[in-house]
Amino acid sequence: MIKIRTFLALIFVIFAVLISATLGALISQRSAKAIGQEIGTSLAGTAYQMSDKLDNFMWSRASEVKLLTELAPLKDTSNPQAIQVLLDQLQSSFPSFSWIGFMNTEGEVLAATDGVLVGKNIAERPVFAEGIKGFFTGDVHEAVLLAKLLPNPSGEPLQFVDVSYAVKNDKGETIGVLAAHLSWEWAKEVERTLIKPQIDHDQKFELFVVSKSDNTVLLGPEGWAGRPINLRSVSSAQQGSNSWVLERWPDGKNYLTGYAFGDGYLDYPGLGWTVLVRQLESVAFAPVDQIRQYIIAAALLAAALFAGIGLLTAEFISRPIRKLTRAADAIRQGGVPEIPETKGFQDIRSLARSLRSLLDSLLRTEHELGHMENAALRDQLTQLPNRMALERYLEDTMESFDSASETLAFMYLDLDGFKKINDTLGHQVGDVLLKKVAQRLDNATRAGGITVRLGGDEFLLITRSPLRGAYEEAEQLAQDVLKLINNPFIVEMNQLSIGCSIGVAFYTRRNDSVTEVIQTADECLYLSKKAGKNRVTFHEDVTKR
Repeated sequence: MIKIRTFLALIFVIFAVLISATLGALISQRSAKAIGQEIGTSLAGTAYQMSDKLDNFMWSRASEVKLLTELAPLKDTSNPQAIQVLLDQLQSSFPSFSWIGFMNTEGEVLAATDGVLVGKNIAERPVFAEGIKGFFTGDVHEAVLLAKLLPNPSGEPLQFVDVSYAVKNDKGETIGVLAAHLSWEWAKEVERTLIKPQIDHDQKFELFVVSKSDNTVLLGPEGWAGRPINLRSVSSAQQGSNSWVLERWPDGKNYLTGYAFGDGYLDYPGLGWTVLVRQLESVAFAPVDQIRQYIIAAALLAAALFAGIGLLTAEFISRPIRKLTRAADAIRQGGVPEIPETKGFQDIRSLARSLRSLLDSLLRTEHELGHMENAALRDQLTQLPNRMALERYLEDTMESFDSASETLAFMYLDLDGFKKINDTLGHQVGDVLLKKVAQRLDNATRAGGITVRLGGDEFLLITRSPLRGAYEEAEQLAQDVLKLINNPFIVEMNQLSIGCSIGVAFYTRRNDSVTEVIQTADECLYLSKKAGKNRVTFHEDVTKR
């Protein structure tokens, strides 16, 4: 059986673990949601900043190209040399432009920075074909004509964004197109300015710029450029939403992904670029794992603390109970019947008082039962054992009686001359005389034997002795009894003399029952009476052993 201390300690530990687990689950869930919301919002904000910077940069470059179309040399196509000088000067003032060229209405390049493509006709190229209509911005693309004509220190494929405006003279007539190629390297620089602070904080963000036309990656981590990417975040961004989502990427991993859509800036319509900023789920929710570990550690600490508290509490509660238990065990084993005082809880003190009251009641009851049992087994006048006590004595004796080695001597007694005293001096004197006779017979009783008043002036003495010498021992006891009874009695200043007739029979293994032996002893008593009283008669079978 489990002890109270152990039980309470377990209850406290289980309580602490359950509370910690419940709070841990709630805190982890809330923390994951809050951290996910915070990081997702941060990613969406970074994506929006990148998108905004891209559109702002393109608006600035487009505005610069438009401003250049208002310069006087560009309004006179008859002097290409002057235009060439102007463009060379402009390139040093606008380093973002990798190439600036002026074309006539036929698409022939009349002037260009560093003379690249001068004399070439690019009428088929979108930068002219669309620009002649008024204004054109072209999405990121690899260089076709300029790939081998422009310097390329990195050796990587050159990528450009095109901006072109129609050039009009003072009369408002279109006389050519001013086109500019912007190196895509500027976008990478914008990316670095946004992502570097995050990297410095070990956030491990990755940024993607996705084309609207075919969902290919225009800018991204190594190995991603040019790859198509179809994600829910891209679709949501292209529908005009700026937000974040936890989604699975093509590499099979989950990422918190912030997204934003480039819808232009001021009068610049934009190219519809989608900017994605992602962070690996395990990285994003690492703080949640740390919180969970802290909670587990706190739960273990709380469990140990509550276990200690439980043990102390259980000890405080169980100490008086154990004290009462030890007292009860001592009483059960025959010790002092006493319930100790207890301190602590009122309920335990009440229990102790109740136990003391119960013990007192039981002791009184036991005492009363003892008196009742004694009264039931004693003759009320002489206080000698009665017939009921005789039966119990015989039952107990027969359980250990060995008829092969021992015997019981039954002496049936009857007082001689008692009736005369009782009739002449009265029953009161007779009763006192019987008490005095009983005292003398009780004193004559041997160890292991019993003296019983059968009724009136009849008594039965039983002795237990070894089979060898049993007759002699019984004879000696009978003579002693005769002497005791023959001695005078003083009752109410009267000296009284009486005699005693005795019949003796033995219980052996040849006897059928104790009842028969008693009857035999009674018959021997009758023979003693008949032979003159105040004598002993033994059953004749004894002499044959």
